[in-house]
Amino acid sequence: MGRGRPGAPRAAAVQGTGGSSAVSKCSAAARGYIQDRFLRLLVGRRRRRAPLIHRGYYIRARAVDHCVQDFLLKTQSHPRTQILSLGAGFDSLYFRLKDMGLLHHTMVYEVDFPNVAHQKAALIKRMEELSSLVGSSEGEGLGVITFSGKDYKLLGVDLSELSQLERVLEEAGLNTEITTLFIAEVVLTYMENSRSDALIQWAAEHFSRACFLLYEQMHPEDPFGHVMQQHFNQLNSTLHSVAQYPDCEAQQKRFLAKGWTECSVMDMNEFFTCCTPEDEQQRVQTLEPFDEYEEWHLKCSHYFVLAASKGMEPSWTPLLPSMRVPHGAVGMAGSVPAVRAMHSDTSGLRRYGHRSVLLKRDVILTTGGFGEEDGQHCRMRNFHVLIKHAGCWKAGCVKKENTDKSWDERLYHTVSRVSNSLALVVGGRTSPSSAGLGMLWLKFHETCNALDTGDITVKLVSLQPAAEPAALRWRHSTTEVMFKGKKYLFVYGGRSALEPVLGDWYFLHAQELSCTGIPVEGPIPESRHSHTACSWKGGVVIAGGLGAAEQPLGSVFFLRELEHGFQWLTVETHPPLIPRYSHTAHVHDGKLLLVGGVWFHTSSVPGITVIDLMSGLCLDYMINVMYQCML
Repeated sequence: MGRGRPGAPRAAAVQGTGGSSAVSKCSAAARGYIQDRFLRLLVGRRRRRAPLIHRGYYIRARAVDHCVQDFLLKTQSHPRTQILSLGAGFDSLYFRLKDMGLLHHTMVYEVDFPNVAHQKAALIKRMEELSSLVGSSEGEGLGVITFSGKDYKLLGVDLSELSQLERVLEEAGLNTEITTLFIAEVVLTYMENSRSDALIQWAAEHFSRACFLLYEQMHPEDPFGHVMQQHFNQLNSTLHSVAQYPDCEAQQKRFLAKGWTECSVMDMNEFFTCCTPEDEQQRVQTLEPFDEYEEWHLKCSHYFVLAASKGMEPSWTPLLPSMRVPHGAVGMAGSVPAVRAMHSDTSGLRRYGHRSVLLKRDVILTTGGFGEEDGQHCRMRNFHVLIKHAGCWKAGCVKKENTDKSWDERLYHTVSRVSNSLALVVGGRTSPSSAGLGMLWLKFHETCNALDTGDITVKLVSLQPAAEPAALRWRHSTTEVMFKGKKYLFVYGGRSALEPVLGDWYFLHAQELSCTGIPVEGPIPESRHSHTACSWKGGVVIAGGLGAAEQPLGSVFFLRELEHGFQWLTVETHPPLIPRYSHTAHVHDGKLLLVGGVWFHTSSVPGITVIDLMSGLCLDYMINVMYQCML
């Protein structure tokens, strides 16, 4: 809910973000994420949002409430306090605090555009459940003070007009000598930086004891940040702050330079991990089916909460975590050049949750995932093939001999090449609330011309083997291992509709698809999904993943073949591997290469990590993308 004033159309667009935000908060409250019975009274329209949106607004509301209630707790001994909510929109903060009995000596002021303030004032007067908490309105609310109660005033004024704002606040009774909390929840970023900076500095200069709570976006420079900015630009609500203040450190320096004496900042991954009780984390994680972990953690890494103060004794420090999540700069050993061989918008390439497998030399098959097909964002139906010829890659779709329901447009499955003409699909899902899918053979003609994408045809054969329960999972790994000269597929980890994380494993005989009991000794790895698994020396190397607490893991294990079975061994890395998940991995010449993925270090995007599997030496490299052989 930003409050810039570059013109009426833009102002209306910014107000629209506030209305959309209120609808999303109301949807999150309806699903139990937020305990708020007042939102439904303030939001006219109802709309069910997706679980990812619910989580995003939950963590936003949690961070704001955490800091506000900490302020009220730390100032209980003060005779009077004030809260000034900038760009409050249709927020219900005052009503929740009043209902909880937390405003015994606190006056709450809310500021927003005049038309928004008048609409909210009319709602309060019309809704007895709201008006009974505020008490009778003093005056008719005809001017900029649209509603005035004993401990609540609603003001209609443009935040970007600082002199007018100052005059209206003085008229409403805001006292610069009383301890005051300023709240700006996704507000200042919509204003021109010169105007938002002036407001931040004005608050520091004019109030002797004050605290400032800011919640906004950051990191505009990475791929997620680019998409984030495009989204708000399309809404005609440009994010101004992110360019000049792109990260936590820049925001902290901003406030200290504008007169605030103390300032702490953390991104929302760190807040959820360090400032949210474990039982509350578990409650939120089980409210509804959820499987968008990558988007959730990326979104949290692009929002921050900031708490600044001046003149407070003792200091106001609501963001002191019980533990720390690393988010500083990652030490890079160098950079690795990467050649982009094709346009990223080549049909069928842009997808996630898919699986690619090398069918034969220079032939890569990609199946499943989520992307764009026939102009719609959906689970991908078509199989995609890349063929390298004369130094360039050609792309195309694979023909299917039978198009029944056996594929089910699955995500997060595995595909294992068994022979030149045979590949096995294990698991995957459609909806995260549905049971995992089973196994499927992909049969290819051995005589197909590997130089022409149009000549590759696949036949889908459904299976119901005795080992089917091993396949009812997704985000798992399926890796070839050898035991006593025989080939097995090692199915490990993942998750299911009933279990958010799995730590079991199965040995599938590659041809018979029957489970074989092979003894395994050694320390059992922590349960995980979205990890990687690579064949090495007859066994398998497991790296990273997401654990039971939805936290990235930094452990590496080697399942080593013994004469009588297998043994789990821990691969100690130095320096320690930065926890990550949803990456890809490859073993080459005794070195494990981890590529991409998601981690909690907000200062950079994961590149390539090289781990020497013999010495444990772990080095990180950036990826520099070059362009070649564009089609």
